Amino acid sequence: MSGKEKKERKKVRVTPYEHKSKDSAATRQGQGFQFSHALGQHILKNPLIVKSIVEKAAIKPTDVVLEIGPGTGNMTMKLLEVAKKVIAVEIDVRMVAELQKRAQGSEFGHRLQIIHGDLLKVELPYFDVCVANVPYQISSPLTFKLLAHRPAFRCAVLMFQREFAMRLVAKPGDPLFCRLSLNTQLLSNCMHLMKVSKNNFRPPPKVESSVVRIEPKVPPPPINFLEWDGFVRICFSRKNKTLRAVFNNKSVWDMLEKNYKTYCSLNNKTPSEDPIKDVILKILEDGEYGDKRASKLSEVDFLKMLTAFNDAGFHFT
Repeated sequence: MSGKEKKERKKVRVTPYEHKSKDSAATRQGQGFQFSHALGQHILKNPLIVKSIVEKAAIKPTDVVLEIGPGTGNMTMKLLEVAKKVIAVEIDVRMVAELQKRAQGSEFGHRLQIIHGDLLKVELPYFDVCVANVPYQISSPLTFKLLAHRPAFRCAVLMFQREFAMRLVAKPGDPLFCRLSLNTQLLSNCMHLMKVSKNNFRPPPKVESSVVRIEPKVPPPPINFLEWDGFVRICFSRKNKTLRAVFNNKSVWDMLEKNYKTYCSLNNKTPSEDPIKDVILKILEDGEYGDKRASKLSEVDFLKMLTAFNDAGFHFT
């Protein structure tokens, strides 16, 4: 055999998709194609873990289940056995084809609906339960898109990167307690279900994972979430500093003064003649929050503070 022929035999055929994303593709192959790091593709391969997640979702025969990122369908096939319908949202056309092929050979294949698109961009249909092995890079926006969905679903059983999952369930005083913890727990009851080792995935991610259960609060708290988030964003900008130190900041004064004057103008109120800084700090001192730290406060504390600011004419949108 000539040297040229040997060289030709060593060539590897690259599909258009692989060529386009070769810089982000996983080094290990499976199911006849490469998994994409860019899309966060780590397929859960352990059937016992899959079975446990489906059981913890407590799916009823009448339930519509939303699955996010079904991949090659290991979880999907188990969900189809217990649900009335499974709606799978998948961005990768290769995975869509694989899932369609796999479902067609199943007696429950007629229960599957596939939405090909970006979960963060598509309009989600009605569903009772959500189950997902979440692409880690979209964990936060995905969580809050689900919590904003109406009508509210019954529960979501979601696989996250371990640290993200522990932040979701962290309580005041815990080093991991943060704005994510507070916002999630304002809108839902969230609990940690189990840890999942990275060896249970193909290809294995670089981090460990955890499964959490999220149950939206029904009805949701009667607050403007955008204003709430603007308020706690300021409080957690330096979560271990006193709130007096956090609000003793010119950029905060300027933002609140602008909103305060707008509020007074729209409501025919006379603005306080005191410097905005003094008005803001007085609200904190009157509520005995000046020496408190955001990392130690409860949801009730933040609600009381926000109400006190609102009553004085300050808004955070």
